Amino acid sequence: MDGVTGTGVRADARIVARADGRGGTALPVLDSDGPLALRRTRSVGREARVMVVGAMSGPLGGDRFTLTASVAEGARLHVGSAAATLALPGQAKGEARYDVRLDVADDAELHWLPEQLISARGSDLHVTTRAELAAGARLVLREEQVLGRAGEEPGRLGSRLTVRIAGRVVLDQELSCGPGAPGGWDGPAVLAGHRAVGQLVVVRPDFAQEPPEPQVLGDCAALMPLAGPAALVSAVAPDALRLRRVLDEALTYLG
Repeated sequence: MDGVTGTGVRADARIVARADGRGGTALPVLDSDGPLALRRTRSVGREARVMVVGAMSGPLGGDRFTLTASVAEGARLHVGSAAATLALPGQAKGEARYDVRLDVADDAELHWLPEQLISARGSDLHVTTRAELAAGARLVLREEQVLGRAGEEPGRLGSRLTVRIAGRVVLDQELSCGPGAPGGWDGPAVLAGHRAVGQLVVVRPDFAQEPPEPQVLGDCAALMPLAGPAALVSAVAPDALRLRRVLDEALTYLG
């Protein structure tokens, strides 16, 4: 359920994907309201596809959004978004939060590929993404964050990405940018003056036997195998278009 209070909007959305017994994927739960609207689109092979459509501006100051997706054994799910998410200042005081929770079972696959998150001047947003995967699960997860619109200083943006496989943490990283963030976020050891930053996580059981080799990808990206059947690509770029190009090339390389 969602609602509006003096401290902002509360909104929840939930997706459940299950094998339909006919070689495809059913969506028995596709529940959303308010700012988070879910729309099923045309399936591709065994894969069900869902788009997240922003029905309202936001997240704004004080808003609390939660989006969960569960993919059961044998199901295939692809989730994208119709447009970038724009974090804006709001009338309500306080930090906005956007929490994503992903659960992928054995022999299930999730492609989580939303559009960019843009941190507009004056906004204050904290994003958390937690993925819980069974040992035989597969995942492609992309996160892209853009600091400010064209010619604009960013708001404050904090993000945390956690991936667990078979109960074991293989990735847990945080980034804080913008006004009020710890010093050095824009320095040579972090963003080095760039305004777009992204991560690509690929989890495949076959990586347990043949992990990808660590390597530098171009000038501002790196591929690193994780301590599990997973790989992480981290990248920075001057803008969203070039960041997407780098991450797309990395995904093609990883197959």
